[in-house]
Amino acid sequence: LFGEYMDKYSKVHKKSWKYDEREVNKYLSHWFRRKISSIDRAEVERLHAKTGKENGIYQANRLLERIRSIFNKGIEWGWKGVNPATGIKKFREQSRDRFLQPDELPRFFEALANEPNEAARDFFMISLLTGARKSNTLAMMWKDISFEAATWRIEETKNADPLTVHLPQQAVELLIERKLKSDSPYVFAGSGKSGHLADPKKAWTRILAEAGIENLRIHDLRRTLGSYQAATGANGYII
Repeated sequence: LFGEYMDKYSKVHKKSWKYDEREVNKYLSHWFRRKISSIDRAEVERLHAKTGKENGIYQANRLLERIRSIFNKGIEWGWKGVNPATGIKKFREQSRDRFLQPDELPRFFEALANEPNEAARDFFMISLLTGARKSNTLAMMWKDISFEAATWRIEETKNADPLTVHLPQQAVELLIERKLKSDSPYVFAGSGKSGHLADPKKAWTRILAEAGIENLRIHDLRRTLGSYQAATGANGYII
């Protein structure tokens, strides 16, 4: 069923199909030799609770959503069983409003300047200056940047619409400096399969530790830009 789900639905209709493939293989591979009719609601409830305890409530809720979606597709395609994820309540999630506070900014910039991983350091700065999503920034390519117009064209965003990001002068200067030393099609080149920088978690951990900042995620850099835009009077469309 999961194979059909990927081929007939996820890869065809979802930009995020790689997450389905990764997460289901990681958390549900023990079901792959099971008949889907043998998986009942009680087992899904136990798995949801176990994942929440071991991997966090957000991961548990996303997994529950995937299970529900996979079984719903099975029913749509003619399976006569009952979706075992139906009626199971998700954990309550708190929406985040975390962003870099004024007193944290000097410490953050000082720690960022001291970060030895140059690619990660520049990635965090571009993330803060543009407010772009992490996945788009990691995969930024030189061909999509116009230094003359000071713009960055993102062909594929989360909602599937292309987006043109206007680059502030500090971002342009940083990118020019990187371009002079680059022989890769990617702005943030990496040695992995993708060709670009992977998730720089170790560098992020070092920066936060040196700056004495807690409970800040890379995605919060995006929220930081929006929050300061709002504070300086930018309208909702711009933000």
